[in-house]
Amino acid sequence: MADNKEKDNSNNQISRRDVLKGLAAVPVLGLFTYDFWKKQTLEKARNKIAQLDLGLTSDAPSILPSSSMGSSDKLIRIGIIGVGGRGTSLLKSAGFMTPEDYNELFEKANKNDKGAESKLERYYNQDMLNIHVIGICDVFDTRAEKGVHIASKGIQPNGEAVDNKNVIRYKRYQDLLANPDIDAVIISTPDFHHAHMTIDAVNAGKHVYCEKAMTMTEEELHQVYAAVKKSGVVFQLGHQNSKNETFKKAREIVDKNILGKVTLVETTTNRNSPYGAWIRHLDSDGNPKPGSPETIDWKQWLGNTPEVPFSIERYYGWPRWFAYDTGLAGQLFSHEVDALNQIMGFGIPKSATSSGGIYFYKQERDMPDTFHSVLEFPDRKFTMLYSACLASSKSRGRVFMGSDASMKVGGSLELNVDRESIQYKEKIKHGLISTEKPFYTYPAKPISVDGISSATELYYAERGLIDTRVKGKSMDITHLHIKEWVDVIRNGGTTGCNIEKAFEDTVAVLMVHKSYVENRKVEWDPENRRIV
Repeated sequence: MADNKEKDNSNNQISRRDVLKGLAAVPVLGLFTYDFWKKQTLEKARNKIAQLDLGLTSDAPSILPSSSMGSSDKLIRIGIIGVGGRGTSLLKSAGFMTPEDYNELFEKANKNDKGAESKLERYYNQDMLNIHVIGICDVFDTRAEKGVHIASKGIQPNGEAVDNKNVIRYKRYQDLLANPDIDAVIISTPDFHHAHMTIDAVNAGKHVYCEKAMTMTEEELHQVYAAVKKSGVVFQLGHQNSKNETFKKAREIVDKNILGKVTLVETTTNRNSPYGAWIRHLDSDGNPKPGSPETIDWKQWLGNTPEVPFSIERYYGWPRWFAYDTGLAGQLFSHEVDALNQIMGFGIPKSATSSGGIYFYKQERDMPDTFHSVLEFPDRKFTMLYSACLASSKSRGRVFMGSDASMKVGGSLELNVDRESIQYKEKIKHGLISTEKPFYTYPAKPISVDGISSATELYYAERGLIDTRVKGKSMDITHLHIKEWVDVIRNGGTTGCNIEKAFEDTVAVLMVHKSYVENRKVEWDPENRRIV
């Protein structure tokens, strides 16, 4: 009887998916108004000029191969360590959504909620990766139970429910690593556990997908690097920027010298909410979130950090303390340096100088709410500025300043000519390029933000950290990042954020943090591979 019920539910889920796809194909009444048509025509004309004159196209430089091309034959068995908010999101990107979330999205989509439709469409566009999650580890019983629920009964991108009765919950990550049936692990714990868990995992012969930031200290960085290099396992750091087609287009633009000489890059963080400042231990009614010494193994959670009494505030808001994280450097600057390095290919900065302070949020914390860093690249003859404010949501963007044009890069890309440009002087003179409007945008159809439900989510979407468009389809870039990791495990090759790339990004993060903590300028010694 139970088997028939499960079968009926599975069939119902498949039909739901088909219904939603059908709804998505219905055109919106009145969409093609004259003003819209005029705006689109002018935009296409400007982009056409850019394509013809600059050698650019509306396509991305490369398209990721589909997993249907023989890469999903071998089953990969996964263990995940840490199933909080990010861990749950990674499970979804791997193809396992909670049934409750799926049903809620579907019900909203049936009521013409465009945000829910966008999220479901993006999920349906994910490839089936042919992986089983057979091990779940978390020190919080509630989160561990949720992880087991997702891995054993979650909804997959094809609309069908998982039927996996062999998921094991582990209380200690060492026991999960000792399971010979687990091929690879995803590490999504608080940052201060990443280094030793990665080292233990690769020593156990497991392939590793580790969330950023990779390490807390320079010594840990060298230890992780040596362990991964020696092991031969497939490593991927959770910097999903390399899967954003917009960033690939930006790299093409830089390589073709379309901007002229780039001497300054500015990148920013702008958020204005307690949640965005990692004050996350209270629910919407102001009550403490779930968790107690009876349900959370506090001693194991603390690991090698100083012993302190149980604190639900520290448990949910750990990035605010330097005992558990490198603050804004590891949490948000890490995304920025990875994105810019993907586009510019600059490697490790020569020096970093950081400043800031706790000027707005007075709750207990080490992390500043206002933070800035200047990174110098004298060999490449440019400067990178990072500026963060957690008390203002004004969008300041990610901007590359060249002698002939500037480029703003996030979920989409736009080029603006410099009015003093030498390269485009004649085109400006004859009106082929306007100094008042972008003369090239990408993609032609920007990612929709209809599916954004929170200020923090909007921040990530605007910065290109959630979606990209591949062959006209909206794709979750974390899914593409996990897919690449799994494909390389099966077929060989190199991941986009392998240990070499992860080393470069992590050095920059540690330089920025060290400068702030020690209140001095720091430099990279390339011969000894040390921060001085």
